[in-house]
Amino acid sequence: MRVSEVMSRDVEYVDVGETAQAAAALMGEIDVGALPVGSPERPLGVITTKDMVFRVCARGLDSSRTLVSEVMSHSILACDEDDEVGAALDLMAAYHVRRLFVKDGSGTVVGWITLSDLARRLLVDSELVQRGLDDLSRIAA
Repeated sequence: MRVSEVMSRDVEYVDVGETAQAAAALMGEIDVGALPVGSPERPLGVITTKDMVFRVCARGLDSSRTLVSEVMSHSILACDEDDEVGAALDLMAAYHVRRLFVKDGSGTVVGWITLSDLARRLLVDSELVQRGLDDLSRIAA
């Protein structure tokens, strides 16, 4: 299975000049645990709920005055949309991350792939899970 079959293409970005509070509000609004920072043409990093907890709350910073640029993670790990999912998982495991930017052949970011995307897809495609759900629905009927 290729990354392009599992990845999210509709991704909201946050600007480095936004406040941590605005980023957190957007995360809550769209129900995600992280936002890419920058733009598809110029990704600058990622801000996560973990960044918010440890780099804003734990330090006692004012989220309405703290900029995303001050607390974001600057690493930009990426895979190609034509890569095998296994290669993306290996990269995530090697760097202990839950998400990767996904680039097309020209190097432009076209989305990202998360552990949640992979878990949903693998569960849906799992014959064992499908059999279990079928058995449960027959028992419940």
